[in-house]
Amino acid sequence: MTTAATSTGTAGEQQATDVEERLVDILNHGALSLMLSVGHRTGLLDAMAETGPAGIGALAEHAGLDERYVTEWLGAMTVGAIVEHDPDTGTYTLPAGHAQLLTRVSGGDNLAAFAQYIPLLGGVEDRIVECFRRGGGVDYAEFGRFHEVMEEDSAQTVLSALYDHILPLVPGLTERLAEGIRVIDVGCGRGRALNALASWFPRSTFVGYDLSAEAIAYARDTAAERGLGNVSFSVEDAARLAEIEMPGSADMVTTFDAVHDQADPAAVVRGIRHALADDGVYLAQDIDASSTHHGDREHPLGPLLYTLSCLHCMTVSLARGGTGLGAMWGRQRARELFESAGFTDIRIRTLEHDPQNAYYICLP
Repeated sequence: MTTAATSTGTAGEQQATDVEERLVDILNHGALSLMLSVGHRTGLLDAMAETGPAGIGALAEHAGLDERYVTEWLGAMTVGAIVEHDPDTGTYTLPAGHAQLLTRVSGGDNLAAFAQYIPLLGGVEDRIVECFRRGGGVDYAEFGRFHEVMEEDSAQTVLSALYDHILPLVPGLTERLAEGIRVIDVGCGRGRALNALASWFPRSTFVGYDLSAEAIAYARDTAAERGLGNVSFSVEDAARLAEIEMPGSADMVTTFDAVHDQADPAAVVRGIRHALADDGVYLAQDIDASSTHHGDREHPLGPLLYTLSCLHCMTVSLARGGTGLGAMWGRQRARELFESAGFTDIRIRTLEHDPQNAYYICLP
């Protein structure tokens, strides 16, 4: 009995030690996420890639930043093993392998851009805590830079792969776009994807709908600056698509990461089916998940995506009296939703370079 108790106590102590070490790592990594966001937004990470080994003063001057703040930031980056420091020369270096994953020249591989979500979501923590106690949600307007960060995220994960990888998932789609079809993008945000499509396929016409007036204004300004006459944008609730579009008016409908945070996702998808021609295609990009917690245990981005869902995607839906579907709704629930809206042929595709997203090709 004594031996068993002693063994149990020893095992419990070891477990506590292991968990403590992990929790300390989590705290340190959370802090580094904040500093990576700062380094991305200030251009410090890009500056380090450009200068090579350099002293604090030279880095601050090159980046046009205050030297004292650069000094403290370099402290966090050095002890966090992101930056290498040579005490003999007083120089700091961002190793080439790190720069490949943390700078803007890396394109779609820039993980520092995703670090921006951590401080952004931290800004609504007080409101989320209230929601835990009282229910309800946090309105989209309270998220500050969210459209800006989402645009950058989309540029890396979707826009960079749109022409060469995503469109070819649908056989013959690129050729149809070149010949000229009508395309609707539901939940278009700032219109990065739609404006790109409009520039690539001048014979097709494109319409973007989004609930955010700020995002639509940005999309319109961008289209005007680029001289795109074949694209238009309107502020609309996606759930009203069946009211604002004639039946069969679109040859293609797209949603890029837009279904799961809708107040009424079922109405949105029904509207998409209503607007889609019988020979059309609905292409939906959304988070690749399993629809179950246990099924997502091995997801490489699981903790981040569930956090994004809890602190943004779910809560903005609940703020509008919605279902709060959440980002990790997953393949099973997505298939059920698309089938209930009248899509009979649903094919799920993934891209080798993208562990975050699934692409649903939905045919009537």
